[in-house]
Amino acid sequence: MNNPFSTDFISTQNAAADQALTADYDALANTLARRNIDIEAIKQQAKNFAVAVPSWGVGTGGTRFARFPGVAEPRNIFEKLDDCAVINQLSQATPTVSPHFPWDVADDMRAVREYGDKLGLGWDAINSNTFQDQSGQPHSYKFGSLTHTDAAVREQAVQHNIDCIEWGKILGSRALTIWVGDGANFPGQQHFSRALERYLDSARSVYRALPDDWQLFLEHKMFEPAFYATVVQDWGTNILCAMELGDKASSLVDLGHHAPNVNIEMIVSRLIQFRKLAGFHFNDSKYGDDDLDSGSINPYQLFLVFNELVDAQHNRVEGFNPAYLLDQSHNVTDPIESLINSAAEVQRSFVKALLIDRDALYGFQDGNDALMASNTLKLAYNTDVSPILAMARMEKGGAIDPISCYRAGHYKAGLVAARPASQNAGSGIV
Repeated sequence: MNNPFSTDFISTQNAAADQALTADYDALANTLARRNIDIEAIKQQAKNFAVAVPSWGVGTGGTRFARFPGVAEPRNIFEKLDDCAVINQLSQATPTVSPHFPWDVADDMRAVREYGDKLGLGWDAINSNTFQDQSGQPHSYKFGSLTHTDAAVREQAVQHNIDCIEWGKILGSRALTIWVGDGANFPGQQHFSRALERYLDSARSVYRALPDDWQLFLEHKMFEPAFYATVVQDWGTNILCAMELGDKASSLVDLGHHAPNVNIEMIVSRLIQFRKLAGFHFNDSKYGDDDLDSGSINPYQLFLVFNELVDAQHNRVEGFNPAYLLDQSHNVTDPIESLINSAAEVQRSFVKALLIDRDALYGFQDGNDALMASNTLKLAYNTDVSPILAMARMEKGGAIDPISCYRAGHYKAGLVAARPASQNAGSGIV
């Protein structure tokens, strides 16, 4: 592994900004104290916050037309873990990795776990892949997988998910995420209710294979590649399926998988209320499932989502324990830089939501004072919490300015010889 980011290297980089950070942090502490907010308590929660890195996210993604690989693309799960370790080392907010199978299958999965342990990385939810055909598989998913009209195709897809559970058990994961691109591109192509029933039958088989301490995260998406009718197309169908399957099944929210202008924060509230929120795939979008960097387009929406999450935390909602994961496709940036930035932006929204005066907000809501309720949210959102994030990172051994530190280390340049350019790198999503 080529990792130039030693403790001494990071400390040297931090030294140039340490004095200014202390001044900014003290100034923010005084500002927050006037609002009866203890900055040290907020900083501790920032330290405790974590979001998982997707193994596929450290490679360059692609569009429907092409993929343009970057420098030193990771070619296997071990090299992906190297990159994930750098992200966590600098950001101090991404201690777990979410793998995608069969992309991340290795001959010795125990060796994968041991390598992750060596790098200080744990494992988040396992992701299955029945949305594309793999080399050597006997049946094609062209017309569906878990919902295919042919029982043999469905059995193949079910078995893949069960295999994913077995790989996940070796790694120490506790959840399986299922997303299917099954659906129709033409009216009349598919019988809607029969397709959903086939999905449920298949999902029940996977559900029965779950260990007692595992969860099943069901993921919905409005479109693509089924542009006319996707089988699990929205949160309503998703939660109905989760309720059908049982207590271990819940609904995962990908921020890009909704119709334009949908009130995602309200969906989050509903899923929390009915104890069916699995967690999140964080990204951002302008038009659809763009998989852009988190907070790059609509940071206020991300804040409003965390308003609901922190509200549930504040009110100690029973069973509230959502899984947080970045899910993005980086086409024009270094994926490591984008994931570092995105982790910070998700953490930023969390910290800002902690600053909301809940008692005041509830009072304005009960009194139907719309303007002051909105202004209460805006006061928290407009507060620059950068000093809290930077101080939390530094105190945990991370970088005050992670991007500058990363660039100073010339990480990718040191890997060019070890990772020769390839159009078929085992990373990224096309």
